[in-house]
Amino acid sequence: MTLAVLAASGILAVAGPAPSAQAASAPDFGPNVKIFDTRTPVDEINAYLRSISAEPEFSGNRHAVYFKPGTYGSAAGQDNPATATGIVNSEVGYYTSIAGLGASPTSVRINGALHSEPRQNADGSSDGLTNFYRSLANLSINPIQRPVGADAQRARPEGVAPAHTMRWATSQASSLRRVDIRGDLDLNGAYGATLFGTVMADSRVSGTVNSGGDAGPGQAQYYVRDSQIGGWRGGSANLVFSGVRGAPASDLTGRGITTLATTPVSRPAPFLTVTGDEYAVVVPKARTDAAGVNWGAAGTTLPISRFHIAKPGTDTAAGINAALAAGKHLILTPGIYRLNGPIRVTRPGTVVMGMGYATLAPTGGRAAIEVGDVKGVVLSSLLVDASPGTDVLVKVGTGGATGIGDATDPTTLSDLFVRIGGAQAGSTRTALRIDQSRVILDDSWLWRADHGTGVGWTSNTSDTGLVVNGTDVTALGLFVEHHQKNQVVWNGERGRTIFYQSEFPYDPPNQAAWTDGTREGYASYQVSPRVTTHAATGTAIYTLFLDSTFAGAPVRAWTSIEAPRRGSVRFTSMTTAVIAFGGGIRHIVNDTGAAVDATRPNQVVPGFAAAARLAAYPG
Repeated sequence: MTLAVLAASGILAVAGPAPSAQAASAPDFGPNVKIFDTRTPVDEINAYLRSISAEPEFSGNRHAVYFKPGTYGSAAGQDNPATATGIVNSEVGYYTSIAGLGASPTSVRINGALHSEPRQNADGSSDGLTNFYRSLANLSINPIQRPVGADAQRARPEGVAPAHTMRWATSQASSLRRVDIRGDLDLNGAYGATLFGTVMADSRVSGTVNSGGDAGPGQAQYYVRDSQIGGWRGGSANLVFSGVRGAPASDLTGRGITTLATTPVSRPAPFLTVTGDEYAVVVPKARTDAAGVNWGAAGTTLPISRFHIAKPGTDTAAGINAALAAGKHLILTPGIYRLNGPIRVTRPGTVVMGMGYATLAPTGGRAAIEVGDVKGVVLSSLLVDASPGTDVLVKVGTGGATGIGDATDPTTLSDLFVRIGGAQAGSTRTALRIDQSRVILDDSWLWRADHGTGVGWTSNTSDTGLVVNGTDVTALGLFVEHHQKNQVVWNGERGRTIFYQSEFPYDPPNQAAWTDGTREGYASYQVSPRVTTHAATGTAIYTLFLDSTFAGAPVRAWTSIEAPRRGSVRFTSMTTAVIAFGGGIRHIVNDTGAAVDATRPNQVVPGFAAAARLAAYPG
C-alpha cells in the first residue's frame, strides 16, 4: 500500500583494522555487500549504516549488510538510552537488508537498535506509508535506541524510544525474519503514525509488541506467524497471528484480531551463514502445524561453492541460465539486473536468493522468472520491476503438467515483491501466475504503483496481481494492490490464504471504465465458480478512489470477494473499508455483508472513513 498521495494532500568490504584471513577468503559478493566482524569499531559500523540510510524511494542503489557471529556495541546504557554510548544505532533505509551470519539469531547480538522511523508531515501528523523495502533477519537485538542525524535535532524527534524498546515503523515489503528482540518492539511511531504493515516470521520478542491503531494512528494490518511474543498492544483493521505463542485472543469486532493456534504449512526463508571462513546457505525444510520459533529446525546446508554468485551489469540471462542448467544454485547480489530474458529454473530443488533487494528488471516486455515443471524450488528476497508489454512477470510451472509439487518439499516463494510502474514505465497482464501444486507464497506484495514514474490508468496497466491454477497452494501474508481487474483469481482446488490485504485501484476515471460486465468494478479476491474447496481467513480490502472522486462521480465496487456459494468454500474474519475520498463497496462476499460508503461514515475501524466486518461466509 502506499497512500503517499494522502501524506502529501563489487568488492567485499570488511570494515575494521587489517583484514583477517577469514575476511580475505570470503566470496566475492561485490561492492554492495558489507560484512562486519566484532573487531570493527562501533563508530565505523554506525557511519556506514547511516551513510546508506537515506536512499530515496525509487533509488537505483541496493545494499546488503551482514554481521559475523559475536556481540556488537555496549549494553551499559540499556536502562537509560538518552545517555547510552557505544551502541550500534542507525535507521534502516530503502533497499537495505541487514542480517546475522550465525546458525541461530542468538549467534549475533546487537546492543543498540536497527530502526525504521515514520516521517513527520507539515500538519503535525506522522506516517510510514511508503516505508518499504527494508528488512532484518537472523540476529538478536538488545534494544537501546536513540534518534540519529537530522531527526535528533528536531523538537520532537521520531527516533526517541523508551528503555528496552526498538521501533520498526514500516509498511509492506519490510519483513522481520528470525529476529530475537530482547525487549519491546514498537511497530508504531513515537507519537503515533499511520502505517500499512508487513510480516514477522520465525521471530521472538521477549517483551510487548505495540502496533497502535486502536486509540489513534498505528498499523492498519500485520501478519505474524510461527513466532513467540511477550504480549501485543493495539488493534485495527486486520491483525492476523498463526502459530504465535503469546498472541492475543481473536477479537474481530473490537480490535480486528484473528488468531490461529498453528500455521498449517510454512517454510522459513533460506539464509546465509559463516562458520570460520566457510560460507553456506541454509535452506530450512517445510513445517506443518507449526507454532513458535524453531531456529534449529531441520534443513539442508549448501556450501557457497554450489552457488553462482551473480552481479548486476556483468551477468547476463544466458550466463545465469547456463549456470542453473549446469546444477548451480543462484545468489543475486544487490543491484538492478536489466536482463534480456527470464531467469529459467529447470532443475528440482534449485535455490534462487537475492541480497539487498536485488531487482530483476527484464527488458522488452519479457518475464523475469520462469520456473519449469520441477518441485522443491525456493525463490527468496527478490524485487521484480515490469517493463512495458509484459504478459506474465513471474511464472511457476508451465501449465502443461499435472501433479507437480511435493508436500514435504514444496516450491516456496519468500519475500517476492513485484512492481508495475513507480521505478520505471511498465505494464503486464498478470504479475504472478502459479501453475504448480503445493506451492507456498510467503510474504508477497504484488503492487501496481500509484505514484512514481509511468503511473496512470492507461500507462502502468495490469489486469491481475495473482492467478493460481495449481492445487493445494497456500498463501501466507498476501498483499495485492491496485490492479485494474480482479486482484486475485484463484482457479485451483484446495487453495488456502492466511492474511490478505488489498486495495482497489485508486485511479478508475469513471464507473464506465471500471466495470465487470454489468457489475460495478471487480471483486478483489475471486474464486472460480468451478472450485469446490477453498479457505481464506483474515482479509482486509480497502478503497481510495481518487480520480473518480476528483471528477465528481466516485466509483464503487459491487463486492470485495466473489466465490462459489458452497459450504466447502469458506471465508472468515473479513474487513472492508473506505480509507478516504468517495465511493465504496456494496458487499463483502458476493451479495452478503454490509456496504461501506463514504457518504455513510462510521467508526468501526478508527482512522477509516467507513468500515464493515463479517465473521464468516457462509454464515
